[in-house]
Amino acid sequence: MSRRRAMATAALGSAAALALTALPAQAAAPSYVALGDSYSSGTGTRDYIADGTSCLRSVYAYPSLIASAKGYALTFRACSGATVADVTRTQLSALSASTSYVSISIGGNDAGFADVLTECAQPGWMSDCNGAVDDARAFISGTLKTRLSTLYSSIRARAPKARVTVVGYPRIFNGEDCNALTWFSPAEESRLNATADLINSVTAQRAAAAGFSFANPTSRFVGHAVCDSPEWINGLSNPIENSYHPKKEGHANGYTPAVSPYLTGATVTVTAALRSTAAASADTLATRESRWAAADRGIRPERVLLPDLHSPRALAAAQRAGVDVDDRASVDAADRLWSARQAAEHRARVAGR
Repeated sequence: MSRRRAMATAALGSAAALALTALPAQAAAPSYVALGDSYSSGTGTRDYIADGTSCLRSVYAYPSLIASAKGYALTFRACSGATVADVTRTQLSALSASTSYVSISIGGNDAGFADVLTECAQPGWMSDCNGAVDDARAFISGTLKTRLSTLYSSIRARAPKARVTVVGYPRIFNGEDCNALTWFSPAEESRLNATADLINSVTAQRAAAAGFSFANPTSRFVGHAVCDSPEWINGLSNPIENSYHPKKEGHANGYTPAVSPYLTGATVTVTAALRSTAAASADTLATRESRWAAADRGIRPERVLLPDLHSPRALAAAQRAGVDVDDRASVDAADRLWSARQAAEHRARVAGR
């Protein structure tokens, strides 16, 4: 080989080497951390990852669907039963300066939603639904505001560059009760829906004050509440932990289009292919979350309880109300009477304020 040709070949080789070294390294997938409670974990979808906890995390929940659609690296910390204190104790450690996206739904368990639903599901002659709702509303309007502000400050401190989206709750009821084992009156369902609106309002205000976005799912679930057709939210269910939580359809058609514009800049449409992609991530998510399993097992599940008409409390209330708990007609007639009376008392209190 001539000296000139050898020099040219060497020059070309050097140039190629420089070109290769100049190519950018493949960018890491954006980090997405999903925080919060059962409405973010996917409780109600009836299909949960095996991560060694009772968090009831599902690949069909909106965080998994959005992450799968956009190729985000999901750290799935949301857990059934979580309160603000649980998020602070077990979930915030997943955040860092490199976190790109955060979503969180929280506050319902702090306000005792499961206990309120348990109380209101009982016949009117043995329950104090209005009292339970009043207590929850007072808590939401007072203590919860401070808790949320403190939590949101902690999220911003740990993930200073992240785009944070706070996610609200849907209205559960449509004004009727189609379940033979519950006794929600129309007035009670209206108050329960209004309480969901209240927690959304308070949460949205605190989110805005922190500089976060707020995704409100309410309009997406209109026409798809418990007893609607199609129904995107479970009514009283078996297993009981699925009760009053969004089904797969609720996450796919309700939550995902409500939340995704804030996390991705566009509305994610859930297709069969996207569901398959999300389902394929189950083992990866389970392995990733198992490292926090010990801490997650310290979270107490919050579950609605089935009305028990033969409990000591129920039997005592039945005796006072003159109800035969083994006669459905007697149970229902007294329920209608007491529910109407309680609704009238509530209207009178509101009018007298």
